[in-house]
Amino acid sequence: MRKLLFAFVYTALALCANIAQADTAALESLREGDMKKLVFHADPKPVSESAFTLADGAGTGTLADYQGKYVLLNFWATWCAPCRKEMPMLSALQDEFGGDDLEVVTLATGRNSPVGIQKFFDEIGVTNLPRHQDPRQVVARDMAVLGLPITVLIDPEGNEIARLQGDADWNSDSAKAILAALLNDEPQG
Repeated sequence: MRKLLFAFVYTALALCANIAQADTAALESLREGDMKKLVFHADPKPVSESAFTLADGAGTGTLADYQGKYVLLNFWATWCAPCRKEMPMLSALQDEFGGDDLEVVTLATGRNSPVGIQKFFDEIGVTNLPRHQDPRQVVARDMAVLGLPITVLIDPEGNEIARLQGDADWNSDSAKAILAALLNDEPQG
C-alpha cells in the first residue's frame, strides 16, 4: 500500500511539473521583439523578504504584501534614461491589466529623493504607479539586481518566475499577450 501511495504522489508531482513546463513553454512562445529578453525560470525563485520604503515615507512594505496576485516589479532610478522611456508603458500596463490579479510595482533603488521621484513621475505623466523606494538597495541586492532597469515577474505565491534585464517595449502586443495568458490561464492564489 505504501508503494502505491508513493507511486501516486510521484506521478502527481511529475504531472504538475510537466504542466508548469508546458505553461512556461506556451508563455515563451509569445515572446517577440524586446520580450525575447524576458527569461522564464525553470523553477520559481524566492524573492527578497527585506522591507522597502512606501511612497511618501508612509511606512515600510515587503513583496509579501502583494501575495495573491501577479506582480510586475520594476527596479529603476530617476537618473536612468531607459527607465524614463519605459515607465509610461508600465503605467499603461497598470491601466490595462492592473487590479485584483496583477499589479505593476515600481521600486526606485539607490539614492532617489522623494521629491526627485515625484518630479520624474510628473514630467512623464505617470500617476498610477507607486513611488516606493529601496534607498540602501537591500531588496535589489537580495534579488541580484545588477544594472537598471530590471523587471521581475512574480507569481501569486510570491516567487520570481521571470526576469527582463534592460528596458523593453511594454506596450507591445507580445508583452500584453504574455500578461493576458498569465491572467487567463494560470490559477489565481
